[in-house]
Amino acid sequence: MVHWTAEEKQLITSLWSKVDVGVIGGEALACMLVTYPWTQRFFGDFGNLSSPAAILGNPRVKAHGKKVLTSFGDAIKGLDNIKETFAKLSELHCDKLHVDPENFKLLGNVLLIVLAGHFGKDFTPACHAAYQKLTNVVAHALSRRYH
Repeated sequence: MVHWTAEEKQLITSLWSKVDVGVIGGEALACMLVTYPWTQRFFGDFGNLSSPAAILGNPRVKAHGKKVLTSFGDAIKGLDNIKETFAKLSELHCDKLHVDPENFKLLGNVLLIVLAGHFGKDFTPACHAAYQKLTNVVAHALSRRYH
């Protein structure tokens, strides 16, 4: 079990209250697909992913990004139960989708960049550290079934 300080919880929930999951989620997933093009193989049914412009404008990428970040929000609501929150998604991504668990870390890192870009000075070093810890915990929880 991960220990969260009161300050970490406050920083995470405070910033998260400002997050538009549709905007941030779509942008984060699109950035991952552009920056790490080999991750596109898991999204073959999403249509045109042939260029950065196509990816950024793809409605299925935006919708799935929103879905991903909505799940991330569920983790924030239950910081002390993240492994349980992602148990079924870990199983799905491992057993059915065969997603490389390294991709969870890649998406977490891209999410940090997108949050920093959107929130600038509100994304302080302390906030960044709390979110870095959170993305690592989420990536580990999603990878749990692989171990």
